[in-house]
Amino acid sequence: MSRAIPQPPGYPFLGNIFSLNNGQILTPFVDVPAHGFHELARKFGEIYQLNLLGRKVIFVSSYALVNELCDDSRFRKSVGGALKETRNLLNDGIFTAFDGEISWNVAHRLLVPAFGTPLPVSSHPHSNTLNINIMAGALRVRDIMPIDLNIDPTDDLTRVALDTIALCSMSYRLESFQSDSQPPFVQTMVDFLQECNNRANRPKIVQMFLNATNGKYQRDIEQMRNTAKAILQDRKANPTDRKDMLNVMLRGRDPKTGAQMSDESIIDNSVLTVFLGHETTSGTMSFALYYLLKHPEVMKELQSEVDNVLGDQPAQLGDLTRMQYLNAVIRETIRLQPTAAIRAIYPLEDTVIGGGKYFVMKNEPIALQIWDLHRDISIWEEFKPERMLKENFELLPPNAWQPFGFGMRSCIGRAFAWQEMCLVLSSIVQRFDLSLVDPSYELQITQAITIKPKDFRILA
Repeated sequence: MSRAIPQPPGYPFLGNIFSLNNGQILTPFVDVPAHGFHELARKFGEIYQLNLLGRKVIFVSSYALVNELCDDSRFRKSVGGALKETRNLLNDGIFTAFDGEISWNVAHRLLVPAFGTPLPVSSHPHSNTLNINIMAGALRVRDIMPIDLNIDPTDDLTRVALDTIALCSMSYRLESFQSDSQPPFVQTMVDFLQECNNRANRPKIVQMFLNATNGKYQRDIEQMRNTAKAILQDRKANPTDRKDMLNVMLRGRDPKTGAQMSDESIIDNSVLTVFLGHETTSGTMSFALYYLLKHPEVMKELQSEVDNVLGDQPAQLGDLTRMQYLNAVIRETIRLQPTAAIRAIYPLEDTVIGGGKYFVMKNEPIALQIWDLHRDISIWEEFKPERMLKENFELLPPNAWQPFGFGMRSCIGRAFAWQEMCLVLSSIVQRFDLSLVDPSYELQITQAITIKPKDFRILA
């Protein structure tokens, strides 16, 4: 007989929105919802449920349960909450599509091979610009000022990631480092993300009366889509043979149906690629710098590896497999701070989970707390890159390390993102001696849809 799933006491109509962060309401007043969910997991155990403004969501956090739920034959990705709000911009893009939407199938079959093929930096038509972008944040004034610079690495790495993904995917130059202020497109994207998060946790009746907020939200959507539309129209008017994602979408045909992507689908996925292709990588690189600076013995080991492999030469993709410790540092960083801290699924049929202990109805959303999965004490301990070296990494239990999702809806850009993170971090370690502005700084986090360090500053 199945057991009742634990649930904290709630309030009529509002449910459990006050159950996070010592009684504070969910976003926008809770900076890091993932931490609030972590505290609930500590209190109620490996599974609990919440009523969020009338929407019931089940949360699971243990390795045993998450491993069981990583089964495409029983469960599928759920697009809800803040992610569902992003569909106002991204529609049925490859990350935001509901299960079964036709456009997703066409885009997925075209884009998976494109993202899965390594793109050597040295042979890329924009190789010089890419190499400049990799170090632009740290170098923009460092080379002309001999003193240590007080740097916000999260901001600079966000610019690097944005410029790189825009250039590689669409041959479009955002030129994020041309000004100290964020480019308009970037600020628009940040505002849009925050509002999606707010809308997901705001009563619909309240949303109806926020005329100024709603107006800006629509203008932000139009600005981002118009930018992508202009890039697409320019490419149509001025075709090239560049092997970028835009040409794949524009010229490719679905190998199964022969269909081509519509202009609207190309715009959806162009914006989505820039939108998601910078958030996760920049956050992970920032967290990696934090852990390296808090663990000097790890930094020393990594510097030794980078010096041995690269010497004074720029990093190339062929070097990345030789830097096993660098790969281990990134794996361990993304374990402790998975930028997508929660992922949602739903069962295809009524089912029981946890060895028959818990009944879950068909289509009922289940949130996988990846942030907690990656801290399950049955598997993990403190920051320790050695556990992620190739031979040890391959011995981890199935689905214990899951920063990119699982199954057919896993992240298709993970190979590109990994290459970028390795190139950027190895270049930084090669060129600079870093230190914390405040040696006593302990990690603080901010969260919209993804998580990033907060108030983290370094000297370079």
